[in-house]
Amino acid sequence: MAAVRSAVRRALSELPEGTTALVACSGGADSLALAGALAFEAPRMGVRAGGVTVDHALQEGSDERAGAVAGIMSRLGLDPVRAVTVRVDGAGGPEAAARRARYDALDGVVDALRPAVVLLGHTLDDQAETVLLGLARGSGARSLAGMARRTGAYLRPLLDLDRATVREACALTGLSPWEDPHNHDPRFARSRVRHEALPALEAALGPGIAAALARTATLLRADADTLDALADALHERAREGTGLAVAPLEGAEPSLRSRVLRRAALESGCPASALNARHVRELDRLVTEWRGQAHIDLPGGVRGRRSAGRIVFGR
Repeated sequence: MAAVRSAVRRALSELPEGTTALVACSGGADSLALAGALAFEAPRMGVRAGGVTVDHALQEGSDERAGAVAGIMSRLGLDPVRAVTVRVDGAGGPEAAARRARYDALDGVVDALRPAVVLLGHTLDDQAETVLLGLARGSGARSLAGMARRTGAYLRPLLDLDRATVREACALTGLSPWEDPHNHDPRFARSRVRHEALPALEAALGPGIAAALARTATLLRADADTLDALADALHERAREGTGLAVAPLEGAEPSLRSRVLRRAALESGCPASALNARHVRELDRLVTEWRGQAHIDLPGGVRGRRSAGRIVFGR
């Protein structure tokens, strides 16, 4: 419990005065532990603290659970507390669609309560799962860099703590968590990584795999941040109307060019979860090995093609 509270205290200490700190709480053990720690620390630091729970409306009785989670946060002393219902649809599979809907809802609450931040209950184990999923997609160093401690209005204060520690903290608070059945559903990639892939790696290579993967993410993130900054400058030079001029890309380092092409594909509507290294490599061939190729089909119904010295994207 002290470890979780200390992590939350560090996160709150970096907030500008007047910022509202909101915990995104699903009712699971990790986010409940985070909610309890926020409710304990925020009043002592003079920080306004509230909570948000998102009802994805994918299971029977989800609205009642969302109401129950909102009630728990209110009883902890968090205020304001919001329960938001979303519609899950769109490209990229159910996991990606649910994630988009959830973050759209959280963004809406942040906008309504500005200045505000959202605390997320991701742990060291979640970070390790994210790294393995990125490795499986083959989508480069940025994907392997995992989740950042802060991304815009989103803070992840528990990234250094393993799931067992956080869940013990939840138990010590006396809160009763709800376990989402999707977390054990083998149809979902993250569930398979959590319950099959990581245990298999631990059995084959010994304990400490999750911590090692999380350390790898930390090391790669610093490198990826530097490369992304250089790629941003290249993107500005290459941007031409709605496409990218080929000339600046041809002379660029491959690591920077691939980042610019991937960014352009994402901005054109490709779902990040489906866009992989093969897609980016084919786009790169439009720049470096142009032989009059036809368009490149990309995820999300997007096509990339070369026209009049530019790489353009369209539906």
